[in-house]
Amino acid sequence: MLVGKKHGNKKSLRDLTLKQKICTIEIMTNGIGLYEITDNITTTVGKLKFNNALINLSIPHTSCSLLIQENASPAVQNDLISFYKKIAPMDKNLYEHDIEGIDDMPAHIKTSLTQTNLTLSVIDKKLMLGKWQGIFLFEHRIADQMRKIVIHMMGDDS
Repeated sequence: MLVGKKHGNKKSLRDLTLKQKICTIEIMTNGIGLYEITDNITTTVGKLKFNNALINLSIPHTSCSLLIQENASPAVQNDLISFYKKIAPMDKNLYEHDIEGIDDMPAHIKTSLTQTNLTLSVIDKKLMLGKWQGIFLFEHRIADQMRKIVIHMMGDDS
């Protein structure tokens, strides 16, 4: 049996009709940094009108990533950027691959160490994040980029 918090109505899995919706959003970045996109995702979740669902966020790029991270202190984001600069420095003598510039291979390394997909729950129409958690696009390139995020939701809308 499945029970919704607000409604208290019980449904069996047989009675549940699952639907899915897919959309994309675009985020413009302005160089290396963490860009909080929680509000963009929450707004989209609201428009898709699911009561209970799984949401998968996917960023189809090889030089940026998605993170769930603390959003209360900007120092956390600054420290993360500093950390990744140290483990994947922009030094042309370190890498063979540099087709798109000095930040090319370091961006690929950072993406390989982070995530390009996130899966979250939506329960009673609310995106399940902790009090201090936010969703971030982590841009690894120096130049401005237009980034696409695919949002795929599956759940019930009744």
